[in-house]
Amino acid sequence: MDEQENLKLSVTNFGPIAKAEIDLRPLTVFVGPSNTGKSYLAILIYALHKFFGGRQITPLRYRYMDRTIFGRRYGFEDPTISPEQFEVLQNWIKATVIEPNQPLKRADTSLPEPVAEIVRSRLGDVAPYSDLYATILTREFGIEEIKTLVRNRVTNGTKIGIGRSMSDRKSTDLFEYIFLINSKTIEMLHSISDKAPLRFEGDDHEYFHRFVSHSIRTPINILNSEDEDTQYLVKSVLNRLTEIIRSSLVNPLASDAYYLPADRTGVMHAHRVVVGSIIAQAPRTGLHYDTPLPQLSGVLADFLEQLIGLEDRSLRRRPNGNLASQIERYILQGEVSVERSEVGYPEFFYRPTGWKHEDLRLMNTSSMVSELAPVVLYLRHVVRPGEVLIIEEPESHLHPKMQVELTRHLAAAVKAGVRIIITTHSEWILDELANLIYVSDLPKSKRNGIAGADQALEPDQVGAWLFEPKNSPKGSVVKEIKFDADYAGFRSGFDAVAIGTHTSYAEISDRLEELHHNDHS
Repeated sequence: MDEQENLKLSVTNFGPIAKAEIDLRPLTVFVGPSNTGKSYLAILIYALHKFFGGRQITPLRYRYMDRTIFGRRYGFEDPTISPEQFEVLQNWIKATVIEPNQPLKRADTSLPEPVAEIVRSRLGDVAPYSDLYATILTREFGIEEIKTLVRNRVTNGTKIGIGRSMSDRKSTDLFEYIFLINSKTIEMLHSISDKAPLRFEGDDHEYFHRFVSHSIRTPINILNSEDEDTQYLVKSVLNRLTEIIRSSLVNPLASDAYYLPADRTGVMHAHRVVVGSIIAQAPRTGLHYDTPLPQLSGVLADFLEQLIGLEDRSLRRRPNGNLASQIERYILQGEVSVERSEVGYPEFFYRPTGWKHEDLRLMNTSSMVSELAPVVLYLRHVVRPGEVLIIEEPESHLHPKMQVELTRHLAAAVKAGVRIIITTHSEWILDELANLIYVSDLPKSKRNGIAGADQALEPDQVGAWLFEPKNSPKGSVVKEIKFDADYAGFRSGFDAVAIGTHTSYAEISDRLEELHHNDHS
């Protein structure tokens, strides 16, 4: 939306995190010591994507489904509309969406205030979804009870907030969703300002028009009566309209997200064993209670499922093939492929450049290849522009030179429209991100010969967030670390480690020199 800030996420008392406030930017980086909550926050964002949107039917979207098998299955009823609201919607559909004996025309991008008022009331109807979001959170984190996520159960519990404000920061928040979690329950609240502009974004008007067109099964004068078909059409339009506007408000959470966990190398090597174990145990469920099924977090289970269905998806689309090929060429120096076995199970292979023999199975390749193979495969076959790819520790098993190179390719993905979230312990990644931001100050005519200049990013495209452990309040506090040109990078604390090792070396050197002097005195 124009003149609005990035979507903001605030968290208090969540897992290892005491307090966090971040923006979701095209490239979002989490950095800090181990066990400070970087993965916790990344998984939380992934769970929010699962809840709010994407192409899949998600819990909140069930509320806005038409009278279909989905709506009946999940117990959601048609919206209750007053006669006055019905008339407003009916007139709007006739005046701006449908003309008698004419095809659908493009809708006005902004909703008129009477229609917007009805949609706002629908957007705030979120109370029934608390338990559904609790189910998503427990699944994605692989836990039994929601209270496990509450860092300090003596306090008022965990608070998760999602909102957006106008960029001038003078107006009130446009909207906010709040999740309150305590040791027993989770509650979902919502507020939306009457100043929040409600309008179609991007291709939403075309999506909306297609829906209306497919919904009309009788002559157009249906809208001049109040029979059951008319009631159904108007309520269906309201359902779908609310879904579209909500998606626009919470964007990018309304897009699909994909999560590459830190242990992806092991999964790539042993996915057949893991899946085979689950399949082997499944027929015995309920008979051998002392042999539980393997416990997987939702992010790991999703990763496995996507790996298994990867080749089928690849037949449908190759959204970022060039991005994947560039990583293969400049880092892997070979090609990653997926093939179906005789029984239909995917096999992953690697062919080094110039290799004259059979392709290597991924388990027989270096850790670097197996670590980056999922990144290549997802960019080639799965992730589309506008969607989100979350990568834990992309630097794993990579030489510093290759970490720098990978950072440039991730920046290229961002420039191609893919949103990226990473967790990292790498000084090299942060240093190269600083270079990519700094070079954007140069005119393009002056960038010749500078490595990575073609992947330059504007400062507002990148957000780096430092997770610092604190004693008061106990837990980590997350704060933004801005690019600092005078410092030549991000003040991440990595320099303190370098200074510490250099200081120790100097101390050792002084003592050795003292011993040497004493031996000769």
